[in-house]
Amino acid sequence: WAYAKVGHASPYLFNAMSLKVIEKLDTFSSQNLANTLWAYAKLGHLSPELFSFISYGAMKKLNTFNSQEIANTVWAYATAGHTSPELFNALSRKAIKELNTFNSQGIANTVWAYAKVGHASPELFDAMSWKAIEKLDTFNSQEIGNTLWAYETVGHSCPELFDAMSRREAMVKPSPSIEMTIYKI
Repeated sequence: WAYAKVGHASPYLFNAMSLKVIEKLDTFSSQNLANTLWAYAKLGHLSPELFSFISYGAMKKLNTFNSQEIANTVWAYATAGHTSPELFNALSRKAIKELNTFNSQGIANTVWAYAKVGHASPELFDAMSWKAIEKLDTFNSQEIGNTLWAYETVGHSCPELFDAMSRREAMVKPSPSIEMTIYKI
């Protein structure tokens, strides 16, 4: 995690760590799993075998995932270009149960990740849209852009969300993300 936080890629270390993580996977908490995935994705260190093993490990610990761990996990899979439909289905159900604990960044990152990997989850997108509207005052321009992009990308219609985010975006400084989203729509 620390190497990724400071942006220091160390392929030899990360290759060696992959093997150790796989070996010790049962001892990892949901936070350890999410942080490990985040570090690999953040540094662009692709390790398909590790991501596959962690998806199975995460399924065993699903009930312990909180909203941040859900958002970080799906973000890491999407960023690394690794899909795990079974895990994404399970995390979608868990995210809906944890909906009240999601912040704006977690909402934006979660729907972005689902859209990025092309994993449609209408129930999740419905639930997240209402939570996003409720927490709209906490969204920054980047989060608005990523959220609108996600809904547009998966083709999930939610006029109430788009209207509310349009009004919110008019009150904050536009980012390149929102400008690209508006252009695409």
